[in-house]
Amino acid sequence: MIVGIGARRGISSQEAIDAVHNALAELGRDIADVQMLASAKLKENEEGLHEASKALGIELRFIDHDELNRYDAPSDSQAKRFGLTGVAEPAALALSEKKELILRKKVYGRITIAIAE
Repeated sequence: MIVGIGARRGISSQEAIDAVHNALAELGRDIADVQMLASAKLKENEEGLHEASKALGIELRFIDHDELNRYDAPSDSQAKRFGLTGVAEPAALALSEKKELILRKKVYGRITIAIAE
């Protein structure tokens, strides 16, 4: 599974970790099932995401905006302000094998999570 993450500016690593765990719990899945975390290039300076990735022991990859826009996000997104179709859903889809969302984007506080296989 690939976990796509969108985040407000200045989030803490704990916010991101909690959001990932909550999303996985809703699916009845385990952190061990996660291959990678993914987000948009515009989030690559978010220290909380880097720290969460390190704490979880899961690689975090930032996806180029052109690549994200190749995927139609089924949910409306605030990322349209930045010229993106979305962040969490397209990021998860971009790195997934089946290109299938198993959890459409869901907001957990200041974090948005989507999961794809």
